Amino acid sequence: MQPHSLKRRGARRWVATVGPKSSKRCHLLTPLVAFVLSDNNVLCCLPPPVNLDGEVDLYHFDLHRAVGKGAFGKVRVVEHKRSKNLYALKYIDKARCIKQKAIANIIQERRLLEEIDHPFIVNLRYAFQDDENCFFVLDLMLGGDLRFHLERLRRLPEEAVRFWVAELSCALEYLHRQRIIHRDLKPDNILLDAMGHAHITDFNVAIHYSDRRLHTSVAGSMAYMAPEVVGRKGYTWCVDWWSLGVVAWELLFHRRPFDGRSSERIIHSILKDTIRLPSSAKDRCSQEGQDFILALLDRNPNTRLGCKDKELGIDDVRTHPWMAAIDWDSIENKDVQPTFVPDMKKANFDVSHELDEFLLVEKPLTHSRRKANPDLEKMKPELRQLEEQFTVYDYSKNRRMSYYPHNEPITTAGHQDDGDPTEVLQSATNTLLPTATIIERSQAGSPITERRDESMSPQIPSVAEDHSSE
Repeated sequence: MQPHSLKRRGARRWVATVGPKSSKRCHLLTPLVAFVLSDNNVLCCLPPPVNLDGEVDLYHFDLHRAVGKGAFGKVRVVEHKRSKNLYALKYIDKARCIKQKAIANIIQERRLLEEIDHPFIVNLRYAFQDDENCFFVLDLMLGGDLRFHLERLRRLPEEAVRFWVAELSCALEYLHRQRIIHRDLKPDNILLDAMGHAHITDFNVAIHYSDRRLHTSVAGSMAYMAPEVVGRKGYTWCVDWWSLGVVAWELLFHRRPFDGRSSERIIHSILKDTIRLPSSAKDRCSQEGQDFILALLDRNPNTRLGCKDKELGIDDVRTHPWMAAIDWDSIENKDVQPTFVPDMKKANFDVSHELDEFLLVEKPLTHSRRKANPDLEKMKPELRQLEEQFTVYDYSKNRRMSYYPHNEPITTAGHQDDGDPTEVLQSATNTLLPTATIIERSQAGSPITERRDESMSPQIPSVAEDHSSE
Protein backbone atom coordinates (compact mmCIF):
# COMPACT_ATOMS: atom_id res chain seq x y z
CA MET A 1 0.00 0.00 0.00
CA GLN A 2 1.43 3.31 -1.10
CA PRO A 3 0.71 6.66 0.56
CA HIS A 4 -1.70 8.40 -1.78
CA SER A 5 -1.02 11.96 -0.68
CA LEU A 6 0.80 14.05 1.90
CA LYS A 7 -0.91 17.40 2.45
CA ARG A 8 -0.12 20.30 4.72
CA ARG A 9 -2.90 21.56 6.97
CA GLY A 10 -1.74 24.77 8.65
CA ALA A 11 1.74 25.66 9.82
CA ARG A 12 2.42 22.49 11.82
CA ARG A 13 -0.17 19.89 10.84
CA TRP A 14 0.44 17.44 8.02
CA VAL A 15 -2.03 14.79 6.84
CA ALA A 16 -0.98 11.60 5.06
CA THR A 17 -3.73 9.67 3.23
CA VAL A 18 -3.20 5.99 2.48
CA GLY A 19 -4.97 4.76 -0.68
CA PRO A 20 -6.79 6.71 -3.38
CA LYS A 21 -10.10 6.99 -1.52
CA SER A 22 -9.13 5.89 1.95
CA SER A 23 -10.46 7.73 4.99
CA LYS A 24 -7.47 6.60 7.03
CA ARG A 25 -5.26 9.55 7.73
CA CYS A 26 -2.10 9.97 9.74
CA HIS A 27 -2.13 13.34 11.52
CA LEU A 28 1.40 14.57 12.02
CA LEU A 29 2.04 17.41 14.48
CA THR A 30 5.37 18.35 12.93
CA PRO A 31 6.49 18.55 9.30
CA LEU A 32 7.70 14.97 8.85
CA VAL A 33 8.58 12.96 5.80
CA ALA A 34 6.26 9.99 5.17
CA PHE A 35 7.30 7.02 3.08
CA VAL A 36 6.77 3.27 2.72
CA LEU A 37 9.48 1.26 4.41
CA SER A 38 8.60 -2.00 2.62
CA ASP A 39 5.76 -3.72 0.88
CA ASN A 40 4.23 -4.70 4.22
CA ASN A 41 1.98 -1.63 4.32
CA VAL A 42 4.20 0.12 6.88
CA LEU A 43 4.01 3.89 6.80
CA CYS A 44 7.00 5.47 8.52
CA CYS A 45 7.60 9.04 9.47
CA LEU A 46 10.96 10.67 9.99
CA PRO A 47 11.92 14.29 10.60
CA PRO A 48 13.63 16.06 7.73
CA PRO A 49 17.42 15.79 7.90
CA VAL A 50 19.35 18.53 9.70
CA ASN A 51 22.22 20.09 7.78
CA LEU A 52 24.80 20.62 10.52
CA ASP A 53 27.13 22.20 7.97
CA GLY A 54 24.55 24.83 7.07
CA GLU A 55 23.64 28.06 8.81
CA VAL A 56 23.08 27.49 12.52
CA ASP A 57 19.51 27.30 13.79
CA LEU A 58 17.59 25.67 16.63
CA TYR A 59 17.58 22.30 14.85
CA HIS A 60 21.34 22.06 15.53
CA PHE A 61 20.58 21.62 19.24
CA ASP A 62 18.74 19.19 21.50
CA LEU A 63 16.67 20.99 24.12
CA HIS A 64 17.07 20.13 27.81
CA ARG A 65 15.79 21.62 31.04
CA ALA A 66 15.01 25.27 31.81
CA VAL A 67 17.47 26.84 34.25
CA GLY A 68 16.49 30.53 34.30
CA LYS A 69 13.94 33.14 33.35
CA GLY A 70 14.41 36.64 32.03
CA ALA A 71 12.26 39.61 31.06
CA PHE A 72 11.48 38.31 27.57
CA GLY A 73 11.95 34.55 27.77
CA LYS A 74 13.78 31.71 29.43
CA VAL A 75 17.24 30.17 29.61
CA ARG A 76 17.59 26.45 29.10
CA VAL A 77 20.35 23.91 28.67
CA VAL A 78 20.92 22.74 25.10
CA GLU A 79 23.30 20.21 23.55
CA HIS A 80 24.92 20.73 20.17
CA LYS A 81 24.09 17.68 18.07
CA ARG A 82 27.52 17.39 16.45
CA SER A 83 29.97 18.46 19.15
CA LYS A 84 27.82 17.26 22.09
CA ASN A 85 28.86 20.41 23.97
CA LEU A 86 26.37 21.80 26.45
CA TYR A 87 25.39 25.47 26.26
CA ALA A 88 22.88 27.87 27.74
CA LEU A 89 20.18 28.95 25.30
CA LYS A 90 18.68 32.35 26.06
CA TYR A 91 15.60 32.91 23.94
CA ILE A 92 13.64 36.12 23.61
CA ASP A 93 10.02 36.31 22.54
CA LYS A 94 9.80 38.83 19.69
CA ALA A 95 6.20 39.83 20.42
CA ARG A 96 6.96 40.54 24.08
CA CYS A 97 10.11 42.38 23.11
CA ILE A 98 8.19 44.62 20.71
CA LYS A 99 5.48 45.27 23.29
CA GLN A 100 8.09 46.50 25.78
CA LYS A 101 9.93 48.54 23.13
CA ALA A 102 13.17 46.65 23.64
CA ILE A 103 14.15 45.83 20.06
CA ALA A 104 17.14 48.20 20.08
CA ASN A 105 18.38 46.69 23.32
CA ILE A 106 18.32 43.14 22.02
CA ILE A 107 20.24 44.14 18.91
CA GLN A 108 22.76 46.11 20.97
CA GLU A 109 23.33 43.13 23.29
CA ARG A 110 23.80 40.86 20.29
CA ARG A 111 26.47 43.21 18.83
CA LEU A 112 28.35 43.72 22.09
CA LEU A 113 28.49 40.00 22.81
CA GLU A 114 30.12 39.37 19.44
CA GLU A 115 33.00 41.63 20.49
CA ILE A 116 33.65 39.82 23.77
CA ASP A 117 35.69 36.71 24.51
CA HIS A 118 37.16 36.37 28.00
CA PRO A 119 37.61 33.59 30.60
CA PHE A 120 35.50 35.42 33.21
CA ILE A 121 32.62 36.44 30.95
CA VAL A 122 29.69 34.35 29.74
CA ASN A 123 30.65 34.40 26.06
CA LEU A 124 28.41 34.23 23.01
CA ARG A 125 28.84 31.11 20.85
CA TYR A 126 25.88 31.31 18.43
CA ALA A 127 23.10 33.75 17.60
CA PHE A 128 20.11 33.21 15.29
CA GLN A 129 16.35 33.64 15.14
CA ASP A 130 13.16 31.98 13.98
CA ASP A 131 9.75 33.52 13.31
CA GLU A 132 8.90 33.83 17.01
CA ASN A 133 12.16 34.13 18.98
CA CYS A 134 15.69 35.50 18.96
CA PHE A 135 18.30 33.11 20.34
CA PHE A 136 21.61 33.59 22.17
CA VAL A 137 23.67 30.42 22.70
CA LEU A 138 26.11 31.13 25.53
CA ASP A 139 28.67 29.39 27.71
CA LEU A 140 26.88 27.16 30.19
CA MET A 141 27.32 27.94 33.88
CA LEU A 142 25.70 25.31 36.07
CA GLY A 143 27.11 26.63 39.35
CA GLY A 144 24.32 29.16 39.83
CA ASP A 145 24.43 32.93 40.32
CA LEU A 146 25.83 34.60 43.42
CA ARG A 147 22.38 35.83 44.48
CA PHE A 148 21.24 32.21 44.67
CA HIS A 149 24.15 31.20 46.91
CA LEU A 150 24.00 34.36 49.03
CA GLU A 151 20.32 33.82 49.87
CA ARG A 152 20.97 30.24 50.92
CA LEU A 153 24.20 30.67 52.84
CA ARG A 154 23.36 34.16 54.22
CA ARG A 155 27.03 35.14 54.09
CA LEU A 156 30.02 34.00 52.11
CA PRO A 157 33.59 33.50 53.42
CA GLU A 158 36.10 36.29 52.84
CA GLU A 159 38.49 34.01 50.95
CA ALA A 160 35.78 33.13 48.43
CA VAL A 161 34.75 36.77 47.98
CA ARG A 162 38.36 37.90 47.49
CA PHE A 163 38.86 35.18 44.86
CA TRP A 164 35.75 36.23 42.93
CA VAL A 165 36.63 39.92 43.18
CA ALA A 166 40.04 39.15 41.66
CA GLU A 167 38.44 37.26 38.76
CA LEU A 168 35.81 39.96 38.22
CA SER A 169 38.53 42.62 38.26
CA CYS A 170 40.21 40.87 35.33
CA ALA A 171 36.89 40.81 33.48
CA LEU A 172 36.22 44.51 34.11
CA GLU A 173 39.72 45.48 32.98
CA TYR A 174 39.12 43.57 29.74
CA LEU A 175 35.69 45.14 29.13
CA HIS A 176 36.97 48.64 29.73
CA ARG A 177 39.84 48.10 27.29
CA GLN A 178 37.14 47.07 24.80
CA ARG A 179 35.44 50.41 25.55
CA ILE A 180 32.45 48.67 27.15
CA ILE A 181 30.68 49.63 30.37
CA HIS A 182 28.58 46.82 31.83
CA ARG A 183 26.41 49.15 33.99
CA ASP A 184 24.56 46.34 35.80
CA LEU A 185 27.07 44.42 37.89
CA LYS A 186 25.25 42.71 40.79
CA PRO A 187 25.14 39.20 42.33
CA ASP A 188 22.31 38.19 39.99
CA ASN A 189 24.56 38.83 36.97
CA ILE A 190 27.57 36.88 38.24
CA LEU A 191 27.43 33.18 37.38
CA LEU A 192 29.61 30.35 38.66
CA ASP A 193 30.74 27.46 36.53
CA ALA A 194 30.90 23.92 37.90
CA MET A 195 34.37 24.59 39.34
CA GLY A 196 33.34 27.80 41.13
CA HIS A 197 34.88 30.44 38.82
CA ALA A 198 32.94 33.72 38.48
CA HIS A 199 31.66 35.07 35.15
CA ILE A 200 29.87 38.30 34.26
CA THR A 201 26.64 37.89 32.29
CA ASP A 202 23.67 39.94 31.04
CA PHE A 203 24.88 42.74 28.76
CA ASN A 204 21.40 44.10 28.13
CA VAL A 205 22.23 47.59 29.45
CA ALA A 206 25.92 47.57 28.48
CA ILE A 207 27.17 50.32 26.15
CA HIS A 208 30.30 51.57 24.47
CA TYR A 209 31.79 54.61 26.13
CA SER A 210 33.62 57.50 24.51
CA ASP A 211 36.63 59.41 25.76
CA ARG A 212 35.14 62.57 24.28
CA ARG A 213 31.92 62.71 26.27
CA LEU A 214 30.28 61.44 29.44
CA HIS A 215 27.05 59.47 29.60
CA THR A 216 24.09 60.79 31.55
CA SER A 217 21.37 58.14 31.07
CA VAL A 218 20.31 56.27 34.18
CA ALA A 219 20.71 52.52 33.64
CA GLY A 220 21.41 49.55 35.87
CA SER A 221 20.07 48.49 39.28
CA MET A 222 19.64 51.43 41.62
CA ALA A 223 21.21 49.91 44.73
CA TYR A 224 24.44 49.32 42.74
CA MET A 225 24.57 52.65 40.87
CA ALA A 226 27.49 55.00 41.37
CA PRO A 227 26.92 58.56 42.65
CA GLU A 228 27.77 60.04 39.27
CA VAL A 229 24.96 57.97 37.71
CA VAL A 230 22.13 58.80 40.14
CA GLY A 231 23.42 62.36 40.51
CA ARG A 232 23.38 62.81 36.72
CA LYS A 233 26.83 64.37 36.75
CA GLY A 234 28.02 62.38 33.77
CA TYR A 235 29.89 59.09 33.99
CA THR A 236 32.11 56.62 32.19
CA TRP A 237 33.67 53.18 32.85
CA CYS A 238 34.51 53.96 36.51
CA VAL A 239 30.91 53.18 37.52
CA ASP A 240 31.57 49.43 37.20
CA TRP A 241 34.22 49.59 39.94
CA TRP A 242 31.75 51.23 42.32
CA SER A 243 29.25 48.43 41.57
CA LEU A 244 31.95 45.86 42.33
CA GLY A 245 32.40 47.48 45.74
CA VAL A 246 28.67 47.19 46.47
CA VAL A 247 28.72 43.55 45.36
CA ALA A 248 31.69 42.69 47.61
CA TRP A 249 30.01 44.43 50.57
CA GLU A 250 26.78 42.49 50.01
CA LEU A 251 28.51 39.13 49.66
CA LEU A 252 30.44 39.63 52.88
CA PHE A 253 27.78 41.22 55.07
CA HIS A 254 24.52 40.01 53.46
CA ARG A 255 23.27 43.57 53.18
CA ARG A 256 23.85 46.49 50.84
CA PRO A 257 25.57 49.71 51.90
CA PHE A 258 22.83 51.85 50.30
CA ASP A 259 19.18 50.94 50.58
CA GLY A 260 15.75 52.43 51.15
CA ARG A 261 12.03 52.01 50.58
CA SER A 262 11.92 54.57 47.79
CA SER A 263 14.15 55.61 44.93
CA GLU A 264 14.56 59.04 46.51
CA ARG A 265 15.83 57.52 49.75
CA ILE A 266 18.29 55.24 47.94
CA ILE A 267 19.61 58.12 45.83
CA HIS A 268 20.09 60.25 48.94
CA SER A 269 21.91 57.38 50.65
CA ILE A 270 24.26 56.91 47.68
CA LEU A 271 25.00 60.62 47.38
CA LYS A 272 25.07 61.80 50.99
CA ASP A 273 25.05 59.14 53.69
CA THR A 274 28.25 58.42 55.55
CA ILE A 275 29.56 55.03 54.51
CA ARG A 276 29.78 52.95 57.68
CA LEU A 277 30.76 49.30 57.76
CA PRO A 278 28.47 47.01 59.80
CA SER A 279 29.38 46.59 63.46
CA SER A 280 30.15 42.92 62.74
CA ALA A 281 32.59 43.78 59.91
CA LYS A 282 35.73 42.97 61.90
CA ASP A 283 34.40 39.45 62.55
CA ARG A 284 33.62 38.80 58.89
CA CYS A 285 36.36 40.60 56.99
CA SER A 286 39.99 41.55 57.52
CA GLN A 287 41.04 45.18 57.83
CA GLU A 288 42.66 44.94 54.38
CA GLY A 289 39.37 43.71 52.92
CA GLN A 290 37.44 46.54 54.54
CA ASP A 291 39.92 49.07 53.18
CA PHE A 292 39.63 47.55 49.69
CA ILE A 293 35.83 47.83 49.66
CA LEU A 294 35.86 51.39 50.98
CA ALA A 295 38.40 52.33 48.28
CA LEU A 296 35.98 51.03 45.64
CA LEU A 297 33.16 53.04 47.23
CA ASP A 298 34.98 56.31 46.79
CA ARG A 299 32.47 58.92 45.61
CA ASN A 300 35.21 60.64 43.63
CA PRO A 301 35.75 58.56 40.46
CA ASN A 302 39.17 60.14 39.93
CA THR A 303 40.53 58.57 43.14
CA ARG A 304 38.36 55.44 43.18
CA LEU A 305 40.21 52.11 43.28
CA GLY A 306 40.62 50.75 39.75
CA CYS A 307 39.96 54.13 38.16
CA LYS A 308 43.10 56.18 38.71
CA ASP A 309 44.72 55.61 35.32
CA LYS A 310 43.18 53.46 32.61
CA GLU A 311 46.49 53.29 30.74
CA LEU A 312 48.12 51.62 33.76
CA GLY A 313 45.36 49.05 33.95
CA ILE A 314 44.38 47.88 37.41
CA ASP A 315 47.79 48.01 39.07
CA ASP A 316 46.27 49.68 42.13
CA VAL A 317 43.84 46.77 42.47
CA ARG A 318 46.52 44.11 41.97
CA THR A 319 48.94 45.68 44.44
CA HIS A 320 46.40 46.39 47.17
CA PRO A 321 47.28 44.62 50.47
CA TRP A 322 44.02 42.60 50.32
CA MET A 323 45.23 41.06 47.05
CA ALA A 324 48.79 40.38 48.26
CA ALA A 325 48.31 36.60 48.16
CA ILE A 326 46.80 36.56 44.66
CA ASP A 327 48.86 35.02 41.84
CA TRP A 328 47.37 37.05 38.99
CA ASP A 329 48.86 34.98 36.16
CA SER A 330 47.37 31.82 37.65
CA ILE A 331 44.05 33.58 38.23
CA GLU A 332 43.80 34.70 34.61
CA ASN A 333 44.66 31.20 33.38
CA LYS A 334 42.12 29.60 35.73
CA ASP A 335 44.90 27.57 37.29
CA VAL A 336 43.80 28.32 40.86
CA GLN A 337 41.23 26.11 42.56
CA PRO A 338 38.31 28.32 43.68
CA THR A 339 37.66 28.48 47.40
CA PHE A 340 33.93 27.92 46.96
CA VAL A 341 32.81 25.01 44.78
CA PRO A 342 29.08 24.64 44.00
CA ASP A 343 27.41 21.38 44.96
CA MET A 344 26.77 19.87 41.55
CA LYS A 345 24.63 17.11 43.05
CA LYS A 346 21.95 19.76 43.46
CA ALA A 347 20.34 22.15 41.01
CA ASN A 348 21.95 25.54 41.63
CA PHE A 349 18.96 27.42 40.27
CA ASP A 350 15.24 27.79 40.83
CA VAL A 351 13.72 24.52 39.59
CA SER A 352 10.29 26.14 39.32
CA HIS A 353 11.29 27.57 35.91
CA GLU A 354 10.28 24.25 34.39
CA LEU A 355 6.86 24.14 36.05
CA ASP A 356 5.33 26.81 33.79
CA GLU A 357 5.86 24.61 30.76
CA PHE A 358 4.93 21.41 32.62
CA LEU A 359 1.65 22.93 33.81
CA LEU A 360 1.09 24.54 30.36
CA VAL A 361 1.11 28.01 31.92
CA GLU A 362 3.20 29.15 29.00
CA LYS A 363 4.00 27.80 25.57
CA PRO A 364 7.01 25.44 25.60
CA LEU A 365 9.89 26.04 23.24
CA THR A 366 9.84 23.77 20.19
CA HIS A 367 11.80 23.45 16.97
CA SER A 368 10.02 25.16 14.10
CA ARG A 369 10.93 25.86 10.50
CA ARG A 370 11.07 29.47 9.33
CA LYS A 371 8.75 30.77 6.67
CA ALA A 372 10.51 30.60 3.33
CA ASN A 373 11.54 33.92 1.77
CA PRO A 374 9.69 36.32 4.08
CA ASP A 375 8.64 39.61 2.51
CA LEU A 376 10.44 42.28 4.53
CA GLU A 377 8.35 45.06 2.97
CA LYS A 378 5.16 43.61 4.49
CA MET A 379 6.63 43.15 7.98
CA LYS A 380 6.05 45.42 10.94
CA PRO A 381 8.98 47.85 11.22
CA GLU A 382 10.18 46.25 14.48
CA LEU A 383 10.19 42.73 13.03
CA ARG A 384 11.97 43.95 9.93
CA GLN A 385 14.62 45.59 12.12
CA LEU A 386 15.21 42.27 13.91
CA GLU A 387 15.42 40.42 10.60
CA GLU A 388 18.02 42.82 9.26
CA GLN A 389 20.08 43.57 12.37
CA PHE A 390 19.90 40.49 14.63
CA THR A 391 22.31 38.64 12.38
CA VAL A 392 23.46 35.03 12.57
CA TYR A 393 26.68 34.36 14.48
CA ASP A 394 28.63 31.10 14.69
CA TYR A 395 31.87 31.25 16.69
CA SER A 396 33.27 28.25 14.80
CA LYS A 397 32.90 30.06 11.46
CA ASN A 398 32.86 33.80 12.12
CA ARG A 399 35.66 35.96 13.48
CA ARG A 400 34.62 38.19 16.34
CA MET A 401 34.38 41.78 15.21
CA SER A 402 34.04 45.13 16.94
CA TYR A 403 31.22 47.53 16.15
CA TYR A 404 33.13 50.42 17.75
CA PRO A 405 33.62 53.14 16.57
CA HIS A 406 31.60 52.30 13.46
CA ASN A 407 28.43 51.37 15.31
CA GLU A 408 25.84 54.08 15.08
CA PRO A 409 23.44 54.47 18.00
CA ILE A 410 20.68 51.92 17.54
CA THR A 411 17.25 53.47 17.22
CA THR A 412 14.00 51.60 17.54
CA ALA A 413 11.84 51.37 14.47
CA GLY A 414 8.92 52.43 16.65
CA HIS A 415 7.92 55.73 18.20
CA GLN A 416 10.21 56.26 21.20
CA ASP A 417 11.63 59.74 21.74
CA ASP A 418 14.00 61.44 24.08
CA GLY A 419 11.18 62.36 26.38
CA ASP A 420 10.32 58.80 27.32
CA PRO A 421 10.30 58.30 31.08
CA THR A 422 12.63 56.05 33.01
CA GLU A 423 11.29 52.51 33.28
CA VAL A 424 11.48 50.96 36.73
CA LEU A 425 10.56 47.33 37.27
CA GLN A 426 8.10 47.19 40.14
CA SER A 427 7.20 44.40 42.54
CA ALA A 428 3.72 42.96 42.87
CA THR A 429 3.09 45.26 45.83
CA ASN A 430 4.26 48.31 43.85
CA THR A 431 7.23 48.90 46.15
CA LEU A 432 10.64 49.69 44.74
CA LEU A 433 12.93 46.77 43.97
CA PRO A 434 16.48 48.06 44.59
CA THR A 435 17.94 45.20 42.53
CA ALA A 436 15.59 45.63 39.55
CA THR A 437 17.20 47.07 36.45
CA ILE A 438 16.32 50.61 35.38
CA ILE A 439 16.82 52.16 31.98
CA GLU A 440 16.17 55.42 30.21
CA ARG A 441 17.22 56.76 26.84
CA SER A 442 20.84 57.78 26.70
CA GLN A 443 21.34 61.54 26.52
CA ALA A 444 24.98 61.35 25.42
CA GLY A 445 24.70 59.89 21.96
CA SER A 446 25.37 56.41 23.27
CA PRO A 447 23.42 53.37 22.05
CA ILE A 448 19.93 52.96 23.45
CA THR A 449 19.86 50.15 25.96
CA GLU A 450 17.37 48.52 28.23
CA ARG A 451 17.09 45.70 30.77
CA ARG A 452 16.33 42.65 30.35
CA ASP A 453 27.28 28.54 30.46
CA GLU A 454 32.55 26.68 30.04
CA SER A 455 31.56 23.74 28.17
CA MET A 456 33.18 21.18 30.41
CA SER A 457 29.93 19.30 29.86
CA PRO A 458 29.12 18.66 33.52
CA GLN A 459 26.12 16.43 34.12
CA ILE A 460 22.81 18.25 34.19
CA PRO A 461 21.34 17.80 37.67
CA SER A 462 17.83 16.41 37.64
CA VAL A 463 14.87 17.96 39.42
CA ALA A 464 14.81 15.10 41.89
CA GLU A 465 18.36 15.92 42.98
CA ASP A 466 17.46 19.41 44.15
CA HIS A 467 17.27 19.41 47.95
CA SER A 468 17.46 23.15 48.41
CA SER A 469 14.48 25.37 49.09
CA GLU A 470 13.76 28.71 47.51
